[in-house]
Amino acid sequence: MRLPEQYLTPEDLVSLFRLPSVDTVYQWRRKGTGPTGFRVGRHLRFDPDDVRVWVESLRQAA
Repeated sequence: MRLPEQYLTPEDLVSLFRLPSVDTVYQWRRKGTGPTGFRVGRHLRFDPDDVRVWVESLRQAA
């Protein structure tokens, strides 16, 4: 999977992983199970490198 070089939005994660909704991304964040995110004001963003690390950790655990 090729991720963009810019910071990702919750909507980007929904599209990349074919999730049902952005609610899934926010649930991951609340539970601490998703990729590391950060806030820019009120907007949630994800570093593509952090998403790659998270995906790799899921693959290794499987």
